Amino acid sequence: MRFQIVHRTAYKYVTPVRDSSNDIRLRPCSNEDQTVEFFALDVEPATNSSEYHDIFANAVHHFDQFEPHDTLVFESRLVMATHPREPLSFDAMPWPLERIDDAVRMARCYDFLHPSQYVDCEPETWRMAIDASASQFDVWQTSLALMRFVHGHLSYRPGATTAQTHMRDALIQRAGVCQDFAHVMIGLCRALRIPALYVSGYLATETASATHAWTEVYIPGAGWRGLDATHNRVTDANYVKIAVGRDYADVPPISGHYRGTRNRTMEVSVNVTKLSA
Repeated sequence: MRFQIVHRTAYKYVTPVRDSSNDIRLRPCSNEDQTVEFFALDVEPATNSSEYHDIFANAVHHFDQFEPHDTLVFESRLVMATHPREPLSFDAMPWPLERIDDAVRMARCYDFLHPSQYVDCEPETWRMAIDASASQFDVWQTSLALMRFVHGHLSYRPGATTAQTHMRDALIQRAGVCQDFAHVMIGLCRALRIPALYVSGYLATETASATHAWTEVYIPGAGWRGLDATHNRVTDANYVKIAVGRDYADVPPISGHYRGTRNRTMEVSVNVTKLSA
């Protein structure tokens, strides 16, 4: 499938600010599941930029705006083609859970097996994961069971949490947004030694109005596989991956700092258009 996606973030400050420094993670990667055909990132007021890749190979654009300004706008324009691999069937059992520690020896899994800023692997998380996995003996089947549990245990409630909410607080409230569903899913997986990472991207539908978040789990013999606990589904050609990390702290679309007033507003819009093949 092919999509055109326009993502616009606008900040407005009550009084001018200065010395703004920002890292932008909005350029997706090209890999076996997706191809970037076009990408452009515009910033107003215009300023010089640089680009680098972080430790998780995410593309990062860096901008500095030292002059006083009362608005700051980032707009990315993207044309993307998705061509995901053949999905695992819902009854597949590619790898026994008792042998999951074989994955620990792989360097690319190490960072995704341990607690991180918004995710824990405490004993109560492990107990919940054991109960939720419904006595499954396969890594894929266990991951599916955990996804179904998270989807049923949490209620989707915009405004119930913030970008800085820990998975434990989301569990206490039993509510949150896609970010929280992903964090809880990741914590349960890691508690059972299943490597799990956080994905920031788009669920590319005509009604998309913001970025989305989901989880990828590592299935030995099948690779990283996407699971969206918010919608209780395996990811498919409608999902566009922007960045990955241990949790949201590694992949915010925009992060930075500035000097000046804290009194500001932020407006975000995402517009998705499906294109012909």
